[in-house]
Amino acid sequence: MWRNIASNFLTVLIVVLVALGGLAAWAKKQYEGPGPLAQGVCLRVEPGASFARVSEDLRAKGAISSAYIFRAGADYADKTRQLKFGSYRIEPGSPMARIVEQITAGGPSTCGTELNYVIGVNGQQMILREMDAASGVYVEAAKFDPKAGPAPEGFAAAAGAPDVRLRVTLAEGATSWQVTEALKSADFLTGEVKAVPPEGMLAPDSYDLKRGADREGLLAEMQKRQAAILAAAWAGRAEGLPYQSPEEALVMASIVEKETGVPDERRIVASVFVNRLQQGMRLQTDPTVIYGVTGGKGVLGRGLRQSELQRRTPYNTYVIDGLPPTPIANPGRASIDAALHPDATRYLYFVADGSGGHVFAESLAEHNANVVKWRELERQQPASGEGN
Repeated sequence: MWRNIASNFLTVLIVVLVALGGLAAWAKKQYEGPGPLAQGVCLRVEPGASFARVSEDLRAKGAISSAYIFRAGADYADKTRQLKFGSYRIEPGSPMARIVEQITAGGPSTCGTELNYVIGVNGQQMILREMDAASGVYVEAAKFDPKAGPAPEGFAAAAGAPDVRLRVTLAEGATSWQVTEALKSADFLTGEVKAVPPEGMLAPDSYDLKRGADREGLLAEMQKRQAAILAAAWAGRAEGLPYQSPEEALVMASIVEKETGVPDERRIVASVFVNRLQQGMRLQTDPTVIYGVTGGKGVLGRGLRQSELQRRTPYNTYVIDGLPPTPIANPGRASIDAALHPDATRYLYFVADGSGGHVFAESLAEHNANVVKWRELERQQPASGEGN
């Protein structure tokens, strides 16, 4: 009899173990497999929030099928005490495991409010945007120039939220002085800037920051990125270029950056200036003359005078031979690549075409004919570029 009882007990035990194993496998599949969320949602994790509260919020939003499995999986991964406050966009179909990683890794908020301080050639803008969780796209809510006047009503409160995503975006073509001055107006940054960084050595890019980040530290990161971009581009440069160093290539890149805003033209414009250098011609480019006049401190805001075109400065490429001594702005990656991989052309001249781009010529006679066409367009509409 005892043998039968023992046998039945073992049978039941095996069945229970098999059932538990099946249950564990099912729970693992629920934890690691695609989640039930049909469209993105925002999850706000408050400072000091418990994992249990967060799991219930996720279940209520339809992001997870079981708060218990979510907590159990996180506990097994030893993540329940690593919760980071912030706003997170939970993407459609996100597995529980991915959500756990997302809300315990920290970093910039991926949902909610974003404050993007955009520094451009003609000024700066504080842009406040709100995430549309369903589409994953930020929608502009308000913007203003911190140097021009006070912020719109409600701007400070929204921008001051503890989980707002803070970002500084540097546009291509701004000078180092412009960047330094603009950063002084970013009240979410701290620290003084002791010196303006070398011209051309700040990488146009977006920089995610924490409130209270140091201005000098941000500028150092900008220089680090630009140095890496320049070094990589120089290492893979085309043969036969008229540059003796990466620094000279950066000067050319800054000229290309200021001469055209049309992406498809950059390599062609670079070829014009490379051809001129190789033939011993002067560059004769207005942006370098303007830099000599302003020193990179702001926008000239008017046309060049004949006296300025004739004045001898280190940046007047109508007067000096070769490249100016330094870059004239901070060029982006595309302009650096263009300077080190110019198109193979015979072009020596270009002039505005009236559409925002340029028309190129191999001979002076052809160029002069193009200039006549441009002057006729100028009489019909506002000028949109300069000839070279």
